[in-house]
Amino acid sequence: MLREGRRHTRMREFGDEMCRRIVAAGIPLWRAFCGVRTLHPLIAATGYVWYRDEPGASRLIATYETQTKDFYRNSPPIAVQESGEPMRRRLEDPDCPLDYPILEEFKGKGCTDYLALPMPFSNGQINSITWSTDRPGGFSDADVAGLGDIAEMLAVIVELQSSRRISRILLDTYVGHRAGSHVLSGEITRGSGETIEAVVWLSDLRGFTALTDSLAQDALIDLLDDYMEIVCGAVTQAGGEVLKFIGDAVLAIFELDGERDAAVACAAALDAAGAARVATAAKNGERRADGKPAFRYGVALHLGTVMYGNIGAPDRLDFTVIGPAVNHAARLEALGAELGRPLVASASFAAHASDTLERLGAYELKGVSEPQEVFAPIQ
Repeated sequence: MLREGRRHTRMREFGDEMCRRIVAAGIPLWRAFCGVRTLHPLIAATGYVWYRDEPGASRLIATYETQTKDFYRNSPPIAVQESGEPMRRRLEDPDCPLDYPILEEFKGKGCTDYLALPMPFSNGQINSITWSTDRPGGFSDADVAGLGDIAEMLAVIVELQSSRRISRILLDTYVGHRAGSHVLSGEITRGSGETIEAVVWLSDLRGFTALTDSLAQDALIDLLDDYMEIVCGAVTQAGGEVLKFIGDAVLAIFELDGERDAAVACAAALDAAGAARVATAAKNGERRADGKPAFRYGVALHLGTVMYGNIGAPDRLDFTVIGPAVNHAARLEALGAELGRPLVASASFAAHASDTLERLGAYELKGVSEPQEVFAPIQ
């Protein structure tokens, strides 16, 4: 645990090896479980369960909804996390209280002794680990002492792995996967970054000011969440990366690289726009059925060169894309709203896109010196 074990990055592999070594050392484990709370927009806690007679360890997920269920709330691991005190149930003892449903289940499977221990982290958070045996007579005093020592060491390893995972999750959640990887790799100084070629995606809700005035706050947030979930899901599914939300706008990129040239990136962006359009129609149908207002948005697509990296104050940075290409996309999206087109694209994008785009003409874009050719899907 303190040498090669702490270099494991997969807790399932770590847990399996640890438990098998515990058995080899003479402590008769039948089952082990470790539960750890986390910071994730969808996942409240992660659990790892190991059985002696099964290969490997399994990973379990508890959502925020799961936390409200009786089977979750009324369980020894949660009781230990809340009290910070160890719990032991000698299930062979006729007088042993079966005060949690899972204890009766384990006893029926031949479990003779159940030990749940707190695993405190340095930030005050308490997680838990449970040990079970099916040996007649249960755990010995020496077994209990050894498992207690292991739990203390394991808390250090789990906190280290959990901290790494949470850092990665938070960066993925707030700045995007690729940008988060750059930050974790040490690119955290102002001005650091790289110049890349990418399709810039900028989408913006139509009529957002009127919606803001007419909708209650909760209803407005609900609408924004539906819109952004659809757009972000479509962009991510097509291989793009959502970089940020700017009010009701979504900024994303489809980067050109060794495996994705301009034609592939443009096709991916169009696929994302098509998938989002289909999903929006379905969602708006649901919203109307529920008496909620539908929403519309526009998308602008532009192919160009951007600076991808850190900008901001010395101690408050944003990892994003900047440059004329981003401004071009923003001006293009505003023009799309004026033209009543749900999707518009630049000439550089259209040059590498499919023949499903038609030329709308040359238009003045604010901040751009020359009129620009603008394209849109054929109607």
